[in-house]
Amino acid sequence: MGAGVAEDLGALRRFASDQLVTLAKLVVENAFQPIVEVGTGAVFGHESLMRGHDRIGFESPLDLLDQAASTGQLLALEQMVASRALAKFATLPDCAGATLFLNLDVRLIPDGNALVDTLLDQLRKAHVPPSSVCFELSERFDNTRVPEFAGLVERLRRSGFKLAIDDFGVGHGEMKLLCDYPVDYVKIDRHFIAGLDHNPRKRHLVKNIVNFCHVLGVRVIAEGIETEGEFLACREFGVDLVQGWYIARPSTIVSELKSAFPHLQDVGKARRTTQSLDEILIRKQIETLPSVYEHENIDHVFDLFRRNPGQSFFPVLNANGEPRGIINERHLKEFIYQPFGRDLLKNKIYERAISHFVDRAPIVGLDADAERLMTMFANMEGSDCVILTENMRYAGVVSAASLIRIMSEKQLKTAQDQNPLTGLPGNRAIRDFMRTAALDGDGPRFFCYCDFDHFKPFNDHYGFHQGDHAISLFAALLRRYFFSEGDFLGHVGGDDFFIGVTDWTREELTEILDRLLSDFHDDVIDLYSDADRQTGHIRGLDRQGLERDFPLMRCSIGVLELPAGLVIDDVNRISGEIAELKKLAKESAEGVVIGQSGRE
Repeated sequence: MGAGVAEDLGALRRFASDQLVTLAKLVVENAFQPIVEVGTGAVFGHESLMRGHDRIGFESPLDLLDQAASTGQLLALEQMVASRALAKFATLPDCAGATLFLNLDVRLIPDGNALVDTLLDQLRKAHVPPSSVCFELSERFDNTRVPEFAGLVERLRRSGFKLAIDDFGVGHGEMKLLCDYPVDYVKIDRHFIAGLDHNPRKRHLVKNIVNFCHVLGVRVIAEGIETEGEFLACREFGVDLVQGWYIARPSTIVSELKSAFPHLQDVGKARRTTQSLDEILIRKQIETLPSVYEHENIDHVFDLFRRNPGQSFFPVLNANGEPRGIINERHLKEFIYQPFGRDLLKNKIYERAISHFVDRAPIVGLDADAERLMTMFANMEGSDCVILTENMRYAGVVSAASLIRIMSEKQLKTAQDQNPLTGLPGNRAIRDFMRTAALDGDGPRFFCYCDFDHFKPFNDHYGFHQGDHAISLFAALLRRYFFSEGDFLGHVGGDDFFIGVTDWTREELTEILDRLLSDFHDDVIDLYSDADRQTGHIRGLDRQGLERDFPLMRCSIGVLELPAGLVIDDVNRISGEIAELKKLAKESAEGVVIGQSGRE
């Protein structure tokens, strides 16, 4: 920037100190950046960002806000910016089901009621529910130290607004906010998202942030996603919503804003044609309880409990259909059983809306596994249920009794899927293991496909009893060498087996597989007659019915390596790559071929 230009901007900025809001009305614009559902690519909402500040001499929106605060114009400036953002939001075709994210400067908290009054008035005129607006609590300063903060949060919640913690992980007092206040969303700061797909420490942190937020009934937004790898890692860890340049840059032009980015569904995965066993069982046990909306009259709740005497709680949703928590009968008993209790609830002085009685509850998507639901129950003491969502909207609940049924049926299905000869899990369990392991890129994973060579002529020549003996021998050897936590053994069928391991090195696995094949050769050769062992082959029919000599049986193993950081959500792709490696293994002298996924 030239010296002359800098002087002009400085002069403009000094002049703007007295007429800041007047000038801002002329040049400041609202840019919207989409916040998108990870699973579907649908736009969930937009964050309003300030643009045009540079035209009146400010390097960033924060500089403009600081200047406004120092000259006593912050409230007027923020009211203007928020009002314009809401007016622009109301023109969007899909605003009825979307959310507008607005930043709430901590310095405005003492004047927060004035800002809320302005917005509520505009919302009423635009016929937009308050639950379509989410205030992001900026962590530049410690919000909780401001005396009026608790009262403002209480009013925002009772009015139906949503709350988010912005820049989670790099600000002040986020854990205190998360612990003590009813927050709807946590926005993980870009610092933890940048390079997430290659940084084990960040991966560990983000995974745990998502887990404890979901237990608390809080949804997670990842900020600043700029690469496909970062997006895939966020999806792997169960992040609910994403925003960043990889999805879309902020735009001041409404016509440029999309309602969906459907291609995100297919990034890094193929469309699933089958559901996992867990999802099938969860969908079977889900209870679609009637729900209440937090803005409804309290009489509606009493009516629900009267019509459903065996039910002790109901889910509470906001006007957009997102779960807020549950309302429990025990909180209303003091009003039900005391004289004039229900009249007291409706008294204008004491009036209590449904939102006053909402308890938080764990919230998770329908595609969660049963073990994760069980962990949520274990970590959320006193929880009546886990609320399940589909595309961020309420889908039903799973109670403790339902979860017990899910786990019992899963154990039964798993037992039924086991091979009766070897007792090893079958194809469904193998696919579930591959899907889960392929989505967890924290460390290297190896998928091994084991197939006997020349088993059919042996089975034909010596009979199926000896064939079963060979299969049992191999299963016993597998259990001898793969017994650690994280090791998975499966029986595809016949003479085909599967080994899945995590956190092994290629050298360690190669050594163990060499021992496995050597031991199998030593054991299986004893199943042949002396004459066949001496000649080194047996006479039999090939698949075309022609008689010829076959070598003695051995095992070939094709091994697919998924290196750390690689995330795949396409089991069919994995199966295809394994099949190619198995073919190469059968043609090799050693009987083992290891290849990396995606490598030629």
